[in-house]
Amino acid sequence: MGRKFGAIGRLKNVVTYSLSPFEQRAFAGFQKSLANFVRRVRWQLPYQIPPVIIGVLIYNWGTNDFIRRNRKNPKDYENDV
Repeated sequence: MGRKFGAIGRLKNVVTYSLSPFEQRAFAGFQKSLANFVRRVRWQLPYQIPPVIIGVLIYNWGTNDFIRRNRKNPKDYENDV
């Protein structure tokens, strides 16, 4: 009838191998990778935490200063009736 999509041509001298997904172990080495992830995070925390804390403090200071500067001065409205 015709060729199927994906099987348009053949290559000579090319060998392909495939493994059924049912024969693969989906979580092979999961515990090792999880332990490695925890180790790397613990190793990087001393370098990451101080800049994050400084950034949060600067953000909070800037937000509070912005709010303080946008308040109306109550003394400007003392004589209004």
